[in-house]
Amino acid sequence: MAVVLPDSGSRWRCGRCGNLTRFDVVRSSRVREFWHLELSGDPQVEETEILSAAIESVACRWCGADDAVEIVPRPEAGGPSDDPDRA
Repeated sequence: MAVVLPDSGSRWRCGRCGNLTRFDVVRSSRVREFWHLELSGDPQVEETEILSAAIESVACRWCGADDAVEIVPRPEAGGPSDDPDRA
């Protein structure tokens, strides 16, 4: 099942606890990397190109719900403005 990503006018929200900011995201990606190996053999990744990426699941970090995360409009787009991380 594909997970819908938020865009500039939306964000994730946990429908169970109301969390707007903390999520555990499982994603897979296919990348091309340029590795520079030191003479000692230690690699350093100097360039990364993402060839493909997919979000597999999103779960609320606070309550653990993986079936209640939904897309809601951002406040400036008419969505909830009660962000728990803002004082």
